[in-house]
Amino acid sequence: MQRMALCFVFMTALIDSIGFGIILPVLPNLIGQITGEPISVTVLYSGWLMFVFAVMQFLFAPIIGNLSDSFGRRPILLGSLFVIGINYLLMGLAESLTLLFIGRIICGIGSATRSTCNAYIADISPTDQRAQNFGLMGAAFGLGFVIGPVLGGILGEFGPRIPFFAAALLSFANMLFGTLVLKESLQRKSRRVFDIKRANPISAIIELRTAPIITGLLLVIFILNIGQHALPTIWSFWGIVQFGWSPAEIGYSLGFIGICMVLVQGFLIRWIIPRTGLRIAGWLGIGCTLLAFIGYATASQTWMVYLAMIPGALGGLAGPAMQGIAANHIAANQQGKLQGSLASIMALAAIISPFLMTQTFSTFTQPNASLYFPGAAFLLSASLTLLALIIYLRVTDNIPKPVVAQKKRPVPIT
Repeated sequence: MQRMALCFVFMTALIDSIGFGIILPVLPNLIGQITGEPISVTVLYSGWLMFVFAVMQFLFAPIIGNLSDSFGRRPILLGSLFVIGINYLLMGLAESLTLLFIGRIICGIGSATRSTCNAYIADISPTDQRAQNFGLMGAAFGLGFVIGPVLGGILGEFGPRIPFFAAALLSFANMLFGTLVLKESLQRKSRRVFDIKRANPISAIIELRTAPIITGLLLVIFILNIGQHALPTIWSFWGIVQFGWSPAEIGYSLGFIGICMVLVQGFLIRWIIPRTGLRIAGWLGIGCTLLAFIGYATASQTWMVYLAMIPGALGGLAGPAMQGIAANHIAANQQGKLQGSLASIMALAAIISPFLMTQTFSTFTQPNASLYFPGAAFLLSASLTLLALIIYLRVTDNIPKPVVAQKKRPVPIT
């Protein structure tokens, strides 16, 4: 039964990721169909949709986590799947922007369950198996980002609403599966009374002032994430305007990004970081991200985009390296607080970036724009990435240098 429960949690994370990616290739067409506006305007609506989704996730993630501590994991997980399924149905049937926004608000609340999935895994896993079971979550999100856009692109050829109905079907099917196999993992004696004070999404950021390097790294991660959110925010719109991509072509491009990310994060990271050390891996990742954004901004043909995706995937070195440095500079009893701070920082970036990137894209793609430049948002992301690199090099300047390698295996720094 534990294996079936793990399968359900894996599928929940996978469907959450698929559901996010499956709508990206068709969202421009759906918004355009509803509003009748040109793409330079529909991109603004898309930005606001992503904004409200991110706000709901930011506000409700700690609330959902605390509710699962009070009422158990099972009802929260099953309820979230029901709520997400309703969202996709609403968006698939929507004939107005109001329904689209209601759907994204509902989905933002229902999708704030990753912490509950992790808590369920912690509840049912022996101590020596927790790490590998947590790894299933990362694998599920990576795999979902490969499957989702490709599936959305293929289904989108039959109409912009079809992927939403497919996502709803997946959510309801997994809810039924969970109803049959999922048992409650949190014993009643281990539950605690819900306290809204514990559900403050920014308290962890405010309280974490243990070392200047931690504050600096959180700032770097925040700036980087603002830039990186340009990819899900404007990628589909940019592909249509710059290259005339169809929903399928958008899906294939996002799927290729996902495959590259899985290869880097699943395999290359384990090979590169032990040989370069954390600091070098960090600036290498940020530098590759900078090259990728410059490549996207200046690409005039599709093959150039795919070429730029390679350093873009290598940018995945930066996050684990910075998390490793931060974890090495904080006490063991504050590691949970660090992870909470990281989650809050990334959620804040997800709130700010859609508005910033869609406004930039719209400004430079309007018919009367003084400078027509569809890649402007990616150039903005490149500028933010360069700023993050400068701060990162300054913050990590005093970290000990790598020890000279003995035999074939160098010793990583920190």
